[in-house]
Amino acid sequence: MPALTAYFSGLSLNTFLLALASLFADISTEMLYPVLPIFLTQTLGASAGVVGLVEGIAQATQNLIQGLSGWLSDRARRRKPLALLGYSIAAVAKPLMGLAPSWPAVLGARSLDRLGAGMRSAPRDALVAESVADADRGKAFGIEGFGDNLGACIGPLLAIVLLSQLQLELRSIFLLAVIPGALAAVMTLFVREKPAGRHVAATIELGFARFPRSYWSYLVTIALFGIGNSSNAFLILRARDLGASLTTTIFIYALFNLVAALASYPAGYLSDTLGRKGVLLCSFLVFFVSYAGFALTTDIVAIGVLFVLYGIHQGVFRAVGKALATDLVPAQLRASGVGWYTATIGLSGLIASIVGGQLWTRIGPPATFFFGASSALVGSIALTLLVPSHRGD
Repeated sequence: MPALTAYFSGLSLNTFLLALASLFADISTEMLYPVLPIFLTQTLGASAGVVGLVEGIAQATQNLIQGLSGWLSDRARRRKPLALLGYSIAAVAKPLMGLAPSWPAVLGARSLDRLGAGMRSAPRDALVAESVADADRGKAFGIEGFGDNLGACIGPLLAIVLLSQLQLELRSIFLLAVIPGALAAVMTLFVREKPAGRHVAATIELGFARFPRSYWSYLVTIALFGIGNSSNAFLILRARDLGASLTTTIFIYALFNLVAALASYPAGYLSDTLGRKGVLLCSFLVFFVSYAGFALTTDIVAIGVLFVLYGIHQGVFRAVGKALATDLVPAQLRASGVGWYTATIGLSGLIASIVGGQLWTRIGPPATFFFGASSALVGSIALTLLVPSHRGD
């Protein structure tokens, strides 16, 4: 029991409220995510290339806005108002996707949804970092990642119930997603933001000159890894391409997110005690193995195993990647640091999704995953050579 207490020591009420906000937000998002590529291709008649374009632009919107939102949060020394506004916008955007008559309308609504997600994420992550002492930062991001990924597990399972048991049509799922989205905003209302210290004025360069060299090396590494990390929509399409039913595909996707949730907190804890770099390198190598497997296998059972393996990568990367980004910047630039980190993920993800869609269409599905596996190897080498070791404590 004392060991269990120590395992969760250092966490605060704000930490758990922010984890609950992530839980409800991801239930809302992930009710839709596994059905969105099916909605685009089967209901609206779009191609796999369009799926990659929609997801790439939407994710790039999220992460670019997150960079600006982080800068605004640091400039104003306020986190909560931007986070609350972002949760609210994302909740309202969900039904608009279900009402869309064509894929360009879906692109607009999906981008609005991700704009809200981008607006909230960097201020929320700064609140997460500030909810604990520096030595417990990995655990704080781990518990937030647990909430996020658990919501990503519950959301698809809820979609299965609504589709198979209640026999609702796809468009209805988008309309119902507003409910958990609103609950995420409610959780944020209860967060108590610490009073701002001495105001630190932001520079015209958005604070870029104040970031240390080690932080820029880290962003280069993330970009090299990320140019092959295409949208998870391609994983869903791969399962469908190999003959899995819609219900089976959604269930496998839910299992992937459950594994990510279970991996998140232990990964954050280990990064606090063993150091971020080694744990993050393991997640890159797991990504390489899983993407190579998606390229090579044609067996549905093997696809399920690879989803589980990929879930381990997802849980570790989300928690430890953000913690390392906040480690490498001054405290007054914490929101900017994590914001531009995720902006890098967004830009590289846009490239990965567009290239992945073209490779899928012109060469075949394995080419998309071989490209991603190659980028993971390059990213692993860059992480080893360019990024200094850094312990959470």
